[in-house]
Amino acid sequence: MKHEIDLKKYNIHTDLLVEQVGEDLYNSYTKTEKNCKITKIDIDQNLSKELNKTKGTYITIAFKDITDIDNREEVGSILVKYIKELLKLEKIKENDSCLVIGLGNSYVTADSLGPKTINNILITRHLMILNKLKKGIRSVAGFIPNVMANTGMETYDIIKGIIETTKPNFIIIIDSLKASSIDRINKTIQLTNTGINPGSGIGNYRLEISKKTLNIPVIAIGVPTVVDSSTIVSNTITYIYKHLSYLKDKNTINKLIVSRTNYIDKIKKQDLSNEEKEEYFGLIGTLSEGKKYNLIKEVLEGIDYDLIVTPKDIDFIINKLGEVIGFSINNALSSEINNY
Repeated sequence: MKHEIDLKKYNIHTDLLVEQVGEDLYNSYTKTEKNCKITKIDIDQNLSKELNKTKGTYITIAFKDITDIDNREEVGSILVKYIKELLKLEKIKENDSCLVIGLGNSYVTADSLGPKTINNILITRHLMILNKLKKGIRSVAGFIPNVMANTGMETYDIIKGIIETTKPNFIIIIDSLKASSIDRINKTIQLTNTGINPGSGIGNYRLEISKKTLNIPVIAIGVPTVVDSSTIVSNTITYIYKHLSYLKDKNTINKLIVSRTNYIDKIKKQDLSNEEKEEYFGLIGTLSEGKKYNLIKEVLEGIDYDLIVTPKDIDFIINKLGEVIGFSINNALSSEINNY
C-alpha cells in the first residue's frame, strides 16, 4: 500500500523510521523470528523524496526481553544475521577493515549505549599492524568521540579526522535513540545503511554521519532509550481506553482487581468506540492520537514539564544492550568468533 502522507511538514520527534511511516508502507515486510518481530523497509528514490528520508534499508528488531541468556542469544543471533545482510548489501569484503564508533555520553546512562558497546568490541587493528592477526579475524578499531558539550567539537569532524588517519573501509556506529512509543523503549534495535544524524530525535541536530558525507559505507545501530513525558501521558490515556474496554468485554465483577499475567497482550487489541471515549472522557475522548499528543505537549511545555524520561532500571538494561550489540558485531565481523 502506497504511503500518501508527506512527512516533510511534520516535526516528528522519533529516531525510528517504523514509527514515522508505519509497517504497511510499500517496499516493506514484517515477520517473526525467534520471538522477535522484524520489520524491513526499503526506501527507494521515490519514497526518499516523498518521506524526506535517506534512501536505503532500515531494519527494526522488536523484542520483549534481553535480561536472561536465552533471550539475549536469540536477539543476538538475529542481530548478527541482519548486520551481515547490510554488510553484503554494501559489498563489504571479509578482509575489509572496520572502525566501530560509540556515540553518546558515558556520564549519562541513557545516552551511554555507544560507549558501553565499544567496551564489548574485540579490537584487533593493533594486531594487524604487528602482523599477528589470526585468519578469520577482521581488523577492527574502536573509538568513543564523546559529545560536543564535553569536547567543543562536532562529532563528524572528529570522526572524519580519524578516518583520514586510520583509513578504515567501513564504519559501524552505535547510538542511543528516542522513541514515540513507550512500548519500544529498550526493546527495539534499528539497523540501517543510511548513517545517522546524532541527536535528531530530541531536536539536537548535528552533522550527518553517512556514506554521503564520509565516502565509505556507514552502518548505524541504535536503540531507543528515552521518551518524552508527553508521549507517556498520551500512551497512558490510550491504554486506559484499552483497559476499560477489556473490563467491559470481560464483564469483570470487581473493576479494581484484574489478572496481570500477560496483561498487555490481553488488552492490546481492545479499544473503546468513539462514542464511549467521548462519554467517559469528554473533549479528550474526541481527539485523534495526534491532536491528543499535541494538546498534552502544549500543556507540559507551558509549565516546563515536558521532560525526557528513561526507565528506572536503565543502568542494568544499558549494560545488557551493550553486551548483546557488542558481541553481535564481533560475531558478524569475524567468522572465527561466535559467543555471547
